[in-house]
Amino acid sequence: MHHWRRDLVELAALFTAVAVADAVANLIGHGPDGPALLVISAIALLATAAFHTWWSRRHGHAPPTSDTGARPPSPERQAGPASANPEPESRDGALWRMRTTVKDEPGSLAALCTELAGHRVDILSLQTHPLGDGTVDEFLLRAPAGLAAAELTRAASRAGGTGTWVERADAHDLVDAPTRVLGLATRTALDAAELPLALRQLLGRCTIRSLPAAPVGGGRTTEGVPVEGVLEDTVMRLRAPEGGVITVERPYLPFTPTEFARARALVELDARLGPRIPRSQDVLTLPQGNAITVRRADTGDLEAAKAMHDRCSARTLSMRYHGPVGDADRYLNHLLSPRFGRTLAVQTASGRIVGLGHLLWDGDETEVALLVEDDWQRRGIGTELLGRLVSMAVEAGCESVYAVTQSSNTGMVAAMRGLGLPLDYQIEEGTLVITARLDATPVGSGLPYDGERLGGRSGRE
Repeated sequence: MHHWRRDLVELAALFTAVAVADAVANLIGHGPDGPALLVISAIALLATAAFHTWWSRRHGHAPPTSDTGARPPSPERQAGPASANPEPESRDGALWRMRTTVKDEPGSLAALCTELAGHRVDILSLQTHPLGDGTVDEFLLRAPAGLAAAELTRAASRAGGTGTWVERADAHDLVDAPTRVLGLATRTALDAAELPLALRQLLGRCTIRSLPAAPVGGGRTTEGVPVEGVLEDTVMRLRAPEGGVITVERPYLPFTPTEFARARALVELDARLGPRIPRSQDVLTLPQGNAITVRRADTGDLEAAKAMHDRCSARTLSMRYHGPVGDADRYLNHLLSPRFGRTLAVQTASGRIVGLGHLLWDGDETEVALLVEDDWQRRGIGTELLGRLVSMAVEAGCESVYAVTQSSNTGMVAAMRGLGLPLDYQIEEGTLVITARLDATPVGSGLPYDGERLGGRSGRE
């Protein structure tokens, strides 16, 4: 009914306009100057219309013919009940890293991208690794939250991809590859102990082992490993600057020549810079009033560390090394080497070392170990060292640290409990392994140690 009413109103308006126009035309047209007035009115109307058009275009008042993005588009909804219109999908999807091998021919990458686009997958970054008979494409993807890894694998397979590997990514992977590599090179340049960690972050999930050139028991580990290194499918072996061998293994995914070249470049940078550790140190005051210094240590502290061993009792050494203590000094060169981890030393005002703390890279795990001279025990030194070592492990991205000790070593047990972190205990034949999980510990949180335990800091150099 409302359509009929609208039509009647429009017809009435039209008839009224015609009648008014006829009356005006008769009134003016029959006058002495009627034709001239009509012509002048027409010219005035045309001039007004032309001026309005020019003004609108000059000052942007005319409505745009297409949406240029300068304003948000008006919301549009499909016809039908409100419940039939789905909610807009959130831009916050799941991040994935995907690697697949495609043929080295025109259109192969386009087919893969088209297949991913069909699943509403956004490609955030892409790296290519040329091979002899194909190309390995490594993607950082943002996919809808409900899309499973198996769907991504099937999509790559339909597009011709083979050997597809998919794993979850995080916000750290959003950094582009050149920036990440430069950051790893900077960390390696500042600290020789960073090389294994830099290799692990460069190559993803892998196991890294450092073997000395002359291991305890004789023999040489560098035989059969040329200076330029060896790449064997899922294993690469690199000559370390000090003559040992760095072995990197990733069983689930072969290394590409590009990754091998990047790893070699990091090792070469480390070799050119030579031995180095950060030289900053903290001066602390013990509750008894003694001033001590906590600093990084390396093989240059070997003689001072041996002298501390000589002052330690047999019981203290056995608690640390879990066996015969006669050969304890033989391991010091390995423990102090930045290639195998990080070492903190505690020294007195006279420069004598009275405590050592080690953070050791053990494949894809991390071990912490402490040794404090008998006369300096029960003063909070072990707790301070352990806290600093665990903070280093958190900063390095370690998921956990473990300590191997004897079940009767109540001091080490108390120090581990004092971290305030989730702990796992395993006991076998008197040997106790305590593992602290670090995955929920924020970097820079101040955990797990507090300088107030030693009476506060008196300075930093």
